[in-house]
Amino acid sequence: MSEARAQAVGEAFDYIIVGAGSAGCVMANRLSENPAHRVLLIEAGGPDTHPLIHMPKGLAKIIGNLKLIWPFMTEAEAASNDAGEYWARGRTLGGSSAINGMMYVRGQASDYEALAELSSSDWDWAHIGAAYKALEQHELGAAETRGDHGPLHVTMPTDRTALTDAAIAAGVEMGYANREDVNDPADVERVGYAPRTIYRGKRESAATALLHPVRMRPNLTLVTGMVVDRLLFEGRRVTGVCGTRHGQAVAYRASRDTVLAAGALATPAILQRSGIGPAQHLKSLGIAVVQDAPGVGANLREHRGIVMQWRVRDKASENRQFQGWRLFRNAARYAVRHTGPMTSAAYEIGAWFKLLPDSKRLDSQFLIAPYTFDYDSPKLRVEPFGGLNICAYMLRPASTGTVMIRSAKPTELPIISPHFATAPEDRAHMLALMRHARHYVRQSALAPYVVEETRPGAHYESDAQLAEAHRRFGYGNYHACGTCQMGKDEGAPVDPRLRVRGVDGLRVADTSIFPFMLAGNTQAPAMALAWRGADLILDDAVDGRSD
Repeated sequence: MSEARAQAVGEAFDYIIVGAGSAGCVMANRLSENPAHRVLLIEAGGPDTHPLIHMPKGLAKIIGNLKLIWPFMTEAEAASNDAGEYWARGRTLGGSSAINGMMYVRGQASDYEALAELSSSDWDWAHIGAAYKALEQHELGAAETRGDHGPLHVTMPTDRTALTDAAIAAGVEMGYANREDVNDPADVERVGYAPRTIYRGKRESAATALLHPVRMRPNLTLVTGMVVDRLLFEGRRVTGVCGTRHGQAVAYRASRDTVLAAGALATPAILQRSGIGPAQHLKSLGIAVVQDAPGVGANLREHRGIVMQWRVRDKASENRQFQGWRLFRNAARYAVRHTGPMTSAAYEIGAWFKLLPDSKRLDSQFLIAPYTFDYDSPKLRVEPFGGLNICAYMLRPASTGTVMIRSAKPTELPIISPHFATAPEDRAHMLALMRHARHYVRQSALAPYVVEETRPGAHYESDAQLAEAHRRFGYGNYHACGTCQMGKDEGAPVDPRLRVRGVDGLRVADTSIFPFMLAGNTQAPAMALAWRGADLILDDAVDGRSD
């Protein structure tokens, strides 16, 4: 791969992909398989060389490193304690897959059937299950929709203790099936150790798995450090992108498709700066309207969960492993052998279940870990005693927000208004979830370990008090989606073949296309959608249907 040869302003490619994250790396890999396709992948950040990117437990440090993240902030809302929330996104090769918690949660088969109903059969579970199988090299081996020869290594947790086993046993007491693979497509309540994107003790980001192995393809060009400002047009056809790199204006042309894979927060901003979005808002900022698309930036969905914490017997918890001499020992162990506590994902136990009586699908998720943080400390650190935490959130929030640019300048991050808890059913759901978490830790398997609830604390008991706790201690779970909704309805900004309606030569392939939240975390679905999306783009190129 040559980066130098991409410097000439106006150089042409067949395909331009904006964003080298979970979706963009997959798309670049797939589209460049054919040596006849000249492919350009653009990333705003730099190389993924920082050592803490590759150490799984290094995520606690890199999540605040402004050289590696986009520091998106939400607007202050009553539901978020009248304060803005920090929504970090990756700004390096691998995108958010280089800074996330590394859980590999695929969502339910029924999610993709529902997606197909809103779009087309191209997105049903038969197709997405096949995409996952092709993508994965799973430690558990091949299954009907699990792969063992794909580029992405998916592994199972290795550090299992009496406390983590008890946390799973508590779920079994609740009636959940203990699944060896919690990504089993069967729509049953389940609990178990969760797969993660860690391989040989190191983070397996989208760049590690999909981009770096093919970097030497002569038809694949990578440009880092380029912030894309807007799209270029000839009439109503998108012909490329322009932006800045090292303070210099840069532009590239695409003869076939430009694919936006910048994520649910950045993709709608690029579209809006380019004149594709709500006409009234664009006109108010002096932006010429190319396509009035009210759905661009609308339908923002995000999990706003809460981390609840319990004090447990000190020796049962991992907290002691991240303090004092043990911390130095474990860091040295990682440096020498890439083993030990530093190789764990953010959460390695998950439970998926139906909490609301009228739900037709699983509607709730717990992520469980044998450590706790001291949230009152000015510096991120574990608590000085043993702890267990449960991150609880509803799977498909009904509340929707917006992402709107505040100006035509790409250096100004957009206005993010989550509108959390505006749907009454979301408010009731969260109260039920918090009570359910308390019921979970009272199961006989966990009860012997638990000393007391420390966050929010047992004094939060009534509905009003629990709502106050969620307002004060809740947070966004970094799973935003929906801001460029895909659908067969002409009002959806993106059609079922990922084409942006109203213009030619432009597609979107990231979590912004999901019309609702899938059942869990977003890295795996983002990669699968890009794998499937590449199939559609390549098919259309053969059939001459790229427009």
